[in-house]
Formats: sequence, structure tokens, C-alpha cells
Amino acid sequence: MAGPTYPDRYDPFNGQGIPDAFNLAPLRPPAGGAQALIVGIGVCDLEKNEVLEFCRWELEQTGTTVRMLTQQEFQGFNLELERTVSLINRTVRSATRVTNAGRPFLPLRWFPHPFYPQPASDELCRFNLPVRLAESDGFRLADNGFVTRKRWPWTDGYFLPVDHEAQAPLVVLQKHPVLGLVAASTSYVPAFMPIWGNHTTFSFEPFFERTLGPGQATSWWVDYDF
Repeated sequence: MAGPTYPDRYDPFNGQGIPDAFNLAPLRPPAGGAQALIVGIGVCDLEKNEVLEFCRWELEQTGTTVRMLTQQEFQGFNLELERTVSLINRTVRSATRVTNAGRPFLPLRWFPHPFYPQPASDELCRFNLPVRLAESDGFRLADNGFVTRKRWPWTDGYFLPVDHEAQAPLVVLQKHPVLGLVAASTSYVPAFMPIWGNHTTFSFEPFFERTLGPGQATSWWVDYDF
């Protein structure tokens, strides 16, 4: 895996490897204000862009699995979050479970952001579902179904939402400069799904979106096959 600034330096804002995040959907109290709860992070000041109180994690580790649990409360919101990352032969599984233990509805918006190194050829990835790409300076859809680069080498980054009507979980075949071809698959039907890349890395971002009522729970996973 790579990252937007790899190998020059590590940038904690962008990260590298296979991160995922809830940060685009802060849980805000009805009264408003700058403070909000970000799932998996803690209570944050959105105006100052800083964490006021980190959530506390319990960690369980075996030879091939790391399981992380936390409970978060803020202004009536109350949730339980479980994250499990496991290695099964050559598959890395990133699994998540969220339980709404509070009274308000709990809107969730989560996305994985795998940073793949740019391949040698212009072919990037192919999806298991029909997609359409708007006109772009960075990407086009080839006749064989692969999303490909345009105007390579790049000096800028390119971001493009993928137009799709997914009715089933996602499978992505991704070109890789070392392994040739790797795969990723989700247990959920993606909602919003952009692609993004710069001169170092390429990423697809299949969003998971769900709203939980009081007492409801939901779970999902992403597999990366190397």
C-alpha cells in the first residue's frame, strides 16, 4: 500500500495504508455549537479542528486478529463501537459493528480509503457493477471496463464521483505494480463512491450509510485480498 505523500514523508492528515473513517458525519446536538461527537475519535471542536476528549479503547489481540471496543456518550448520543481487523491467509478483513445505545437516531456515514500504489500501466481498477464516469481530466472508462488514467504522469490530484446504481455488494479488481492484480470486496451495497488519485497513489471510496434507531445495531466488513 502507499499514501498521498509516500515515500517522501508521513502525513497524519492523509494517512497511508488502508485507513477508514466516520469523520464526515459528526454527531451534533440539537442545540448546535462547535462541539460534536465523531464516531471512533471522540468529542471534537469542529471550528478549531481539534479533539477535546478521545474515546477510550479496550484492545484484544490474538495471533491473527486485533479487536477494539469503545463506548461513546455525548449530549444524549450513546453508542458502542467494535472494530476487528483480521488476517485470513492472504485476506485482510476490516469489520465494524455499531450499536445505538441512546435515544436519538444515530446517522452513520463511514468510508474505507485504501491507498494503492500507482500501477505501471494506465489501467487502475474494474468494478463488478456497471459504472459511468463524467468527463474528467484524470480518468476515463476503457472498453474493457477498467477505469484508466488520462494525461499521465500527473502533477495534480484528481477526484471524481462514480455514477452507479449498485444493487449488490461491491467487488473491485485493482492493478498493482508488485502483485499484478489484487481485490477488494464489501459486505454492503455502496452509496456514494468517488475515486481519487495523485502521482503516488490511487483510491476508491465506497461509502456505507445507515441510520440506527434506539437499540438497533448494524455491522459490515471490507476484505482486501493480496
